Amino acid sequence: VQLQASGGGLVQAGGSLRLSCVASGDTFSTYRMAWFRQAPGREREFVAAASTNGGTTRYSNSVKGRFTISRDNAKDTGYLQMSSLKPEDTAVYYCAAGRAIVSAWTERERWNYWGQGTQVTVSS
Repeated sequence: VQLQASGGGLVQAGGSLRLSCVASGDTFSTYRMAWFRQAPGREREFVAAASTNGGTTRYSNSVKGRFTISRDNAKDTGYLQMSSLKPEDTAVYYCAAGRAIVSAWTERERWNYWGQGTQVTVSS
């Protein structure tokens, strides 16, 4: 499956953005999906993940309550709604797809397919 992330941009602290991840080449609904992010000089870190139908989700503690992951399988698209953004949310955001079990969702090496990344910059 190929993934294309979009929706990043420059936003002020406290603002919102919605990222999209469009899948092609395979049946998106058979894959779990996730969002990771990577800030300059730091490792890529887990942000959120969702099961194939979106009924099960997980979030990192740093974004819990502010970000929401969702998906529309009819459109082969996943989303990350980000609210109450903080300067420390600044990073390149990547969507991923795979078949990892829930307990492995935070491990980036468990995700098989990656999008190209979209830059999110939050100004203070």
